[in-house]
Amino acid sequence: MWAEDDLGPGVPCLESYAEPDEGKVYRMYHGTSKSAAIKIIRSGFQPSAGGMLGPGVYLSRDLNKASRYPLNLPEHERVVLRVFANVGRVKRIDRQDHPLQKTWHSHGYDTAWCPPNCGMVPSGLEEDCVWDPKRIQVIDAIYPQPQAGCHNYGDRA
Repeated sequence: MWAEDDLGPGVPCLESYAEPDEGKVYRMYHGTSKSAAIKIIRSGFQPSAGGMLGPGVYLSRDLNKASRYPLNLPEHERVVLRVFANVGRVKRIDRQDHPLQKTWHSHGYDTAWCPPNCGMVPSGLEEDCVWDPKRIQVIDAIYPQPQAGCHNYGDRA
């Protein structure tokens, strides 16, 4: 079970169905393993070499989306990093085989955005890819919370 409890004032937590405004900073999420989270917190993000949108750091404004990653790990081994991301110039990628699907950065964009339910992501949830990891600042980590009647996996720190 994942919970987001900091919906107070400050940086907007944009609804995932709304297109991000260029040049704004948004609260986003990155799902990873506990060991990778420690490395990211210490040394910063490293862009992936590839992926659906090409190289970059994959984030989502949807906590539910980020909490599913890494796909091959059980929930109790996952961590979601809460971040501030300066999206810069944003390219909407809203269909498979979009002409800029993996080349958006070479056309002057800082972030690629897949809106929810556009056919790009099997889950139907939105996804963002930020080219430059220097545009991302880690706020903190969110750990899954055991629910009553569920197995307790121990230390969450």
